Amino acid sequence: MKYSILERLREALARKYLWALLLVLWMMGPCAGFAQSQTTASELEKLELEFTDPLTTLPQIFIRDAYSPANFGTHVQTNQAIVRAIIPRIPRFSLFPLIQLVRPTFSLVTVPSARGGTRTEFGDTQLFDAALLPWPGEETDLKIGLGPMFVFPTATSRSAGQGAWQVGPVLGGIYTGIPWLVMGFLFQNPISFAYTSPNRKPQNTLEFQPVLLLHLWWGWYVRSADATWVVDWRHHSPTMLPLSLGVGRVMVRPGLPPLNFYVSGQWMVYRQFSPITPQTTVNFGLTIAFPQFRQW
Repeated sequence: MKYSILERLREALARKYLWALLLVLWMMGPCAGFAQSQTTASELEKLELEFTDPLTTLPQIFIRDAYSPANFGTHVQTNQAIVRAIIPRIPRFSLFPLIQLVRPTFSLVTVPSARGGTRTEFGDTQLFDAALLPWPGEETDLKIGLGPMFVFPTATSRSAGQGAWQVGPVLGGIYTGIPWLVMGFLFQNPISFAYTSPNRKPQNTLEFQPVLLLHLWWGWYVRSADATWVVDWRHHSPTMLPLSLGVGRVMVRPGLPPLNFYVSGQWMVYRQFSPITPQTTVNFGLTIAFPQFRQW
């Protein structure tokens, strides 16, 4: 009982901290007005693209909290917090002849507990290493990335991860030919080859993340880039098709790293063979960019 109370207190404090952080960032908007007035609209649109583009070469740290107040299969509320870094490697400082994008993802998940209530655990760790292909060329508005991706079973409990070492392909594409619109996708398919215990299930899952961004004005934009469609190739395995929509803003401040924050809602449109699945989710995202490190 004491453990459950402490867990709930910690989760409540974490949510309050995130809300307070977003409120501070929102209030900083007028303070950043002078800096943005000196920044051209084209520069803001470029930052919006790079904050949403999964194949960007802009070094950045991304933090997202996905809070699900309603779930299929359980009455408890769940939460997932992820921290992701994008580390570009250019040929001048690498043995590889193409630009590489290294993207590790770490997660902290709040899942239902067998004794009732919830508990917070570390989840599995993901990593992909995509190379930007020279085709169709730098003069076009289409960019394609291809490479391997890995899933490491770092979860601290059985229900917080899949318990399998996985590897598979990653393919991404972004089209920016329309000035006010960004369209793209990220495709991944991890396949398990080793397990942490004999009773762990094999994994072979298609993950498709559509990316869509509509520029509004002076750093504001509408985006749909948080929902990941999941199709498990095994018989009677989960299939989940969510949709998301949100609004965000890019802020440029003199002498400080550019910031991007957004809020989006997510709905599970279709699900099959998935016992516990988020029904509605609210995503809070914050990205900190480091353009000065791009050349390295």
